[in-house]
Amino acid sequence: MDSPAPADRPSRGRVLVTGASIAGPAAAYWLERIGYEVTVLERSPEPRLGGQNIDVRGLAKQVLERMGLRDAVLAANTGEVGTRFVDAEGATVSEFPAEAGEGDGPTAELEVLRGELARILTEACGDGVTWWSGDHVVALDQTDDAVTVTLAGGDEHAFDLLVVAEGPGSRTRGLVLGEEQPELKRLGMYMAWATIPRTDADDDWWRWMTVPGSRSVTLRPDNLGTTRATLGFMSDPVGFEEGTREEQVAELRRRFGDLGWEVPRVLDALEAGSELYVEDLTQVIAPTWSRGRVVLLGDAAWCVTPIAGAGTSLALVGAYVLAVELSRLSPGRPPTDAFARWEDWMRPMVEDAQDLPPGTPRLANPETRLGTALLRVGTKVAASRPVRSLAGRLTSGPDDERGLPDLPA
Repeated sequence: MDSPAPADRPSRGRVLVTGASIAGPAAAYWLERIGYEVTVLERSPEPRLGGQNIDVRGLAKQVLERMGLRDAVLAANTGEVGTRFVDAEGATVSEFPAEAGEGDGPTAELEVLRGELARILTEACGDGVTWWSGDHVVALDQTDDAVTVTLAGGDEHAFDLLVVAEGPGSRTRGLVLGEEQPELKRLGMYMAWATIPRTDADDDWWRWMTVPGSRSVTLRPDNLGTTRATLGFMSDPVGFEEGTREEQVAELRRRFGDLGWEVPRVLDALEAGSELYVEDLTQVIAPTWSRGRVVLLGDAAWCVTPIAGAGTSLALVGAYVLAVELSRLSPGRPPTDAFARWEDWMRPMVEDAQDLPPGTPRLANPETRLGTALLRVGTKVAASRPVRSLAGRLTSGPDDERGLPDLPA
């Protein structure tokens, strides 16, 4: 692993990073490497080590290699051996094994839990990174030389830069962009993620069931002895994500209670108190990713949703390229120059990820029995070796013919 930035290196200044999931710790790592004094602020009082399966694809693999973390992520892999589409009784319809040399299919080579990757990135940061928790930004003020933040606890702090690496519903983003708020493009689908006890019925395949009514249920292995479940359904806005936990569980029972296979077990686990997180899948399309000395990163800037499957990789690439552009700033030049170059570099990649195929995600979640039957036939065709090999080469993740820029020595 690369060594931390030397302690006697002149500081480029002080940076506050808000958010300690993936984009935040990745940005902290690279900003420290190029000589900034970094503080990471996380709203949660405790490290958020929960979460579901995520993957690292395309150029993001190279970022992990440059961080010296690829082996650590491989060691923390979920153990998933591939993807199986199953029918309403759980019988296998088609399968996509994760085979070396065929590129990243539905199951990527680097398949890891969000919390595990967050832990690895956090532990990789050096002594030049300070961690604050249990607070958040409620106001900010910028001058030509600094950005001053006011925290909910009442403290004020001045920094040279502010990196907002929060989620798609970032409140700090609202303080930064003012009237020029992003477009929130709803995809018409709700998803609920749950962590439930593992049983003898579970194996190391990602099992995916789609049934009429535009509903899907999946079960995935992890490396912590539990099983990760998702329940997804197409719907007009119903405020599902805003309900209490009890209301959310009741709504899932209403929508999925008629199904067999492992669904009753998932619903029972939720009623017994298993971890649950729900989201109304919505893309964030911001007109700009920076304002003065503040820059947005990751989901706060460009949420692509799990449908695109590129959010983690874009966060890793974005954090690295941001550090590259800041390291190239000439003395005396404002950070806006670096932010503009960074956005020019990243935006084509983000727009490509947000440009979903026509009909997505409706085509993968058909309403009728006929549509569901046709989808299953389609997965059988796609699972044939020639088609699967081609698909693996075409789904390697966010990539770019430019390749990663080099960090100046």
